Amino acid sequence: MDSKAPLDVIAASLRRHRARAGLSLSEVAKRAGVAKSTLSQLESGTGNPSVETLWALAVALDTPFAALLDPPRPKVQVIRAGEGPVIYSDQAEYGAALVASCPPNARRDIYRITASPGPGRTSEPHMPGVVEHVVLSSGRALIGPVEDPVELSPGDYIAYPGDQPHLFQALDEGTSAVLVSEHV
Repeated sequence: MDSKAPLDVIAASLRRHRARAGLSLSEVAKRAGVAKSTLSQLESGTGNPSVETLWALAVALDTPFAALLDPPRPKVQVIRAGEGPVIYSDQAEYGAALVASCPPNARRDIYRITASPGPGRTSEPHMPGVVEHVVLSSGRALIGPVEDPVELSPGDYIAYPGDQPHLFQALDEGTSAVLVSEHV
């Protein structure tokens, strides 16, 4: 089981997207609110990026989060439960495994979320127009806008604006969900 961030993929993606945007290392770091040394380490394939750092960099580069994580995929793809690269939160016992990134001309990414009880993960707003869809697979969780999250049980679905602060807070051990990030 691969439980570490795909550092080589992240490094190449950051360099590629920064070059596409025509931005310096300093400018991207400034826009993302991260230290230039952190970005430099990530572009060289070292460091241990958190979900928060990668989201900030994706927003600064005006690119979907998944584009920083996902190498090219074959036509038929199977990812078994517990497999795939996982990015962990600095704020909570929360991990996001990219299951499928947005292919060309489509605008959605799919993640498998695992979380443990605790303070939860509060996400800053993503790019304008992002809508998140979540189906809770196991456990219980508070999910949705920070000011009004909804308690979900297995099989429940919620959609909410991802371009506003939002929360995923597990209430039971073994909480898991499928999250679809839709870029409208």
